[in-house]
Amino acid sequence: MSQSIIIDACGWVAIIDSGMNLDLELERTIGTFELILLDSVLQELKEIEKTRPKRKSLLISMLESKTSNYDFESDLSHTDDQIFELAKNQNLPVLTVDKDLKKRLFQSSIKVIEVSKNNHFKIIENL
Repeated sequence: MSQSIIIDACGWVAIIDSGMNLDLELERTIGTFELILLDSVLQELKEIEKTRPKRKSLLISMLESKTSNYDFESDLSHTDDQIFELAKNQNLPVLTVDKDLKKRLFQSSIKVIEVSKNNHFKIIENL
């Protein structure tokens, strides 16, 4: 059975900037996985992409091909709030490097997967 993981915009940017192989590193860290990409995260990535040089593309189409469509309706407008709500309600880990979001997730005992300095993933389960 695969582990579903919510991916945050800054988590994807960290993966791209590190140059790591997402598939190999996540499989090494957690085994079989499925990425969840919320529409709000996709929109954030498209906005970030506009400000980056072409040689530093975020490879959004590659991310979309690696993610599952997840029908998630929320009244919350902020992306981090949506991620937090889904992670908490479904007990799903979040791939992010966002300090504020990580703190919220830790406080609710939700696992965080982050890109470490040595270009590997690290699972953090609590503060």
